[in-house]
Amino acid sequence: MAALVLGVVVATPAIAQAPASKPAVVDPSAIRVLLVPELETTLSAQMNGTLGEINGSLGKQVPKGALLVQLQCAEQQARAKVAEAELAQARQNLDAKKRLRELDAVGDLEVSMANTEAEKAAGARSLAVTQAGYCAVRAPFAARIAKVYAKSYQTVSAGAPLFDIVSDSALKLRLNVPSTLFKQLQPGQPFKVLIAETGKTYPARISAVNARVDAVAQTVELEGKLDAKFPDLIAGMSGIASFPGAAQ
Repeated sequence: MAALVLGVVVATPAIAQAPASKPAVVDPSAIRVLLVPELETTLSAQMNGTLGEINGSLGKQVPKGALLVQLQCAEQQARAKVAEAELAQARQNLDAKKRLRELDAVGDLEVSMANTEAEKAAGARSLAVTQAGYCAVRAPFAARIAKVYAKSYQTVSAGAPLFDIVSDSALKLRLNVPSTLFKQLQPGQPFKVLIAETGKTYPARISAVNARVDAVAQTVELEGKLDAKFPDLIAGMSGIASFPGAAQ
């Protein structure tokens, strides 16, 4: 008698999967906004030398005039002292020539030459002091450090970038609007900005309108300013602008 083999099918329980979330669809006609700092710059070394300890780090807030790094410049400081001494000597010589001139012991030419030497020494002193001032790299305005290029005790060349800094003041807004809205938008006009990174809406005003329309894109560039300083916003964030009352 043939054996009857029954196949048993074991059903594997299905694992429930959440449907893949669809990315948010952005209206192609939406007016995109970019947050930019009021001021931003790259601080570079103004002389060849070796850096001391760097006082700035990524994201650090620094006040205007803060020392970010000091170069080792004993040579420049020594030159400034020599120039100061030479200026003092030239002035003493000029004073002596003037006294001798009062006694008719020297002529006007010698006094004039002594005066020229004193002016020359003063110029050399100013140059030496200026060059010694290149040793210190300071923040030209209140800012945050966006990038640090060098390391402590690194030897750098003149012109080598050291820091990228962005101002710590209120941010500016840059946006391009359809040229059809040009007549409806004026400096001082309020509008709203929805920032993608925070999901919040912020009040702003137009600060400048470009005098020229982009003929290819048919847009005009605007600049705006936020009505207040919001700590949760930083440069580089983006969003969408809306103009109440304007036909977009």
